[in-house]
Amino acid sequence: MKRVLWLNPVGHDQYDQDMLRLFQQEAEPDTEVTVRSLDQGPHHLEYHAYGALVLPECLRELRHAEREGFDAAVMGCFYDPGLKEIRELVTAMPVIFPQETCVSLAATMGDRFSILVGRRKWIPAMSENVERYGQSRRLASFVSLDLGVLEFQQDHLLTERRMTQAAQQAIEQDGAEVLILGCTMEYGFARRLQDQLGVPVLDATVTPFKYAEFRAGLKQRYGWSHSKHNAYEAPPDRELRQWNLPL
Repeated sequence: MKRVLWLNPVGHDQYDQDMLRLFQQEAEPDTEVTVRSLDQGPHHLEYHAYGALVLPECLRELRHAEREGFDAAVMGCFYDPGLKEIRELVTAMPVIFPQETCVSLAATMGDRFSILVGRRKWIPAMSENVERYGQSRRLASFVSLDLGVLEFQQDHLLTERRMTQAAQQAIEQDGAEVLILGCTMEYGFARRLQDQLGVPVLDATVTPFKYAEFRAGLKQRYGWSHSKHNAYEAPPDRELRQWNLPL
């Protein structure tokens, strides 16, 4: 049995049950999936200040998840907030981040990929991540849908129409061979878009969830997780206790 946690790093649970049903449909028979959100906080992370506000509680939630016995977890935001901080603090449980996962997988599926984002405001930070993950040469473009995080699931026809237009631009004008839906709230559209356009379309929820399942199996069989040498070296427990840090 593999236990996987999906953490929505926002202060509402409006979409938790939708996502849980999606993951249960996609999960392997021996995977138990849990979806959680935060008790309070912003309802989206479009602004980096919001990401900073939720990070302390996310650190506590993921540290607690490891103690509960989860085999892997996903930090459910395509900005990949807190990647270094979380991997420092979590001892051995693999913690998966959507953008890192999607761009790494997309690079194995085609020479160039495009990312369909909600707003142009998102592009600078996501572009920095693509560079950090070593995939800048593979990036064909970012294409904006001009929709905010909380709008994707409000009018599905509008969202799908804008996704189709953006995807056609990415393929025909920018040379993309693979598409990534660049927000975890863009769930539910990838399969139809892929069937329509004939190129791989990576959903920012299903993709990291399936990778978390895979990493959970690797952890169980081989003991593989993120390295604790150098970059992700953990802070000493004695300091956490001595300074009474709430982690």
